[in-house]
Amino acid sequence: MLGGAKRVSLAEQLIRAGRELGVEVSIFSHELCPHEPIASVGQIIVGSKYSEKGIDEEILHVIECHGINVVLPFIDPAIELAARVGRRCPEVFIPVCSEEVARAMFDKVLAAEWFSRAGIPIPATYTPDNISYPAILKPRTGSASRGILVVENEEELRRAPLPLGEYIIQEYVARRDEYTVDCYVGTTDGEVKCAVPRIRLATAGGEVIRTATRRIPALISLSERVLQELGFRGPVTLQFIFDHDSSRFLLMEVNPRLGGGVICSIMAGADIPRMIIEECEGLNAKPCRVWRDGTLMTRYFREVMFYQ
Repeated sequence: MLGGAKRVSLAEQLIRAGRELGVEVSIFSHELCPHEPIASVGQIIVGSKYSEKGIDEEILHVIECHGINVVLPFIDPAIELAARVGRRCPEVFIPVCSEEVARAMFDKVLAAEWFSRAGIPIPATYTPDNISYPAILKPRTGSASRGILVVENEEELRRAPLPLGEYIIQEYVARRDEYTVDCYVGTTDGEVKCAVPRIRLATAGGEVIRTATRRIPALISLSERVLQELGFRGPVTLQFIFDHDSSRFLLMEVNPRLGGGVICSIMAGADIPRMIIEECEGLNAKPCRVWRDGTLMTRYFREVMFYQ
């Protein structure tokens, strides 16, 4: 795991999937700090930031020293790193998109351009000189909802803390529902193995804490189109909003990695951990079209203790 940190439940699901397939799964997570919850189910390897020079060699050394068979990124900066490492280490299963795609998805302005060229519906995107209010400003390379602003007029726009070129500026959709779609695309056959929508009912710090699966054929079809048009592979998390005023789904962003709330879709029947282990073992991952609609997940805090 690259930045597994709090993904204890997902690590447990990977271990469970391995056990069902007769494969022993051991968890290692590359972190900046040794005191992360993932230590409760695996071994933490303390290392450098993913933006630092030499990080590729560092991860390659970890892979060699610990006999790593699978690498999964869990934070955005680790996706491009994983793609680079995968190119240099083809014997290790690293189910991620290409470096080019990862780079584009990490920049919201570039991503919006990709979506527009592919004909994917997105909110209207403005330039600083051509804005319809209210508008929403999101840092181009931000995550977890940090730094997002809604501006009602030009005066509020001028008070934005970052230069306007550092934001993507889009129409603000007030009457909306937010959806995440947990997906897996076969790394060898390109088949969409699953696409499970779930509505985001409550979040904290950008992380979903209450969510429920929703079988919406139009959203599933749109998600499959996004995945195939842009050539994604492996686990992918899509973020949509539903605009109640226009009755349309709009793609907000794509995270080419497992999302934090994917446990809900897994427990609904979309066994993405099993798909990962199957593909690692050279098997054709079985697609999942049957999963339980209305599966509700809520979360609570759980303590992990370290004694120094």
